[in-house]
Order: sequence, then C-alpha cells, then structure tokens
Amino acid sequence: APHLLGCTLTSTDGVALRIVEVEAYGRHAGVDDPASHSFRGPTASNAAMFGPAGTCYVYRSYGIHLCLNIVCGDVGQGAGVLVRAAEVTAGEDLVGARRAHRLPLASGPGNVGAALAISLAHNGLGLFTPGSGLSLTPRPNGNPLRIGTGPRVGISKATEQPWRFWDADSPAVTRFRSNRPKSGK
Repeated sequence: APHLLGCTLTSTDGVALRIVEVEAYGRHAGVDDPASHSFRGPTASNAAMFGPAGTCYVYRSYGIHLCLNIVCGDVGQGAGVLVRAAEVTAGEDLVGARRAHRLPLASGPGNVGAALAISLAHNGLGLFTPGSGLSLTPRPNGNPLRIGTGPRVGISKATEQPWRFWDADSPAVTRFRSNRPKSGK
C-alpha cells in the first residue's frame, strides 16, 4: 500500500491524480482481514479482488459512491488497496465540473471515484492493460515522501491494524475521523 503513494492514476479523458492516501485490505503479513470485502472468499461482486495485481476492484459505498481499489496480491489472494485521496495533477477543470468545484477535489474515496469518472465498468480492468481507460504510473525515482500511518477509517472490524498510509505533506489527505462504529439502528 505505501508503495502506491506518489503514483499517478490517469484516465483517457486527460485527468491525472497523484495518490496521497490509501488503505490496505485483505490478507497482509499473514493476517486475515475481517474488514476486507474478500474475507469470506470470492463472490460475483468481489471476484476482481482475487485477480492479478494491478486489477481495478470497484464497489459502491453507501449505495452512492464508487470507490477504486487496486488489487495488490497474488492471484487468488484477495488483497487490495483502497485509494482514499489524491491530488489533481491534470484535468482540473474537468474534475472541478464533476465535483461541482467542491474542494479538495479528490479527498475521500468517493471523491476519487468521481474525479476519475469511475464506473462499475472499470471493475476487473487492468491498470497496465492498453485500452482499459485507466492507467497507473509509478512514483518518479528520487521523489521521497514522508509517509504517515495509522488505523483505517470508517470500519468496525480490525480497527487496530495500522493499514492506512498517507503522504504527510499533502493537503489533499482526508481529515481523520474516528473509526468507532456508528451508534443507532
């Protein structure tokens, strides 16, 4: 997950986002993750998470937002990285129109999806496959980052895992919100 910080996601419409915040989900360092969509095994909706590294896993959050994950494990492993926040490096006018010019433009996983015009059609596409509509470029060599780490946000299981990573110098990183479960119903 921290290796994706500073990488650039580019869509065919000219939007480019520099990844500044991510969360890891799935089996990592020998630990099974009950907060991961892959925890109970492959299903029709999460099958992309079990594909090769560099595959897009897209899901709808709260019935509204489309969120982009990048598969990062071996085939069959079910590991992915949620892209939580990014800085717009190209296509700012287009992203601004998509986001009704609300700032920051790509802070929060649903806002990243909106900035890139992610759809469910992106689910299962390869970021390194020509013609997929979305590509990933590595962070330039010699471009070190100060990386912060802490608990993931908005989950109620495996909250003790410090699998959220961010560029400590980026203003686009989401504000930390408690990962305590919501009370109510």
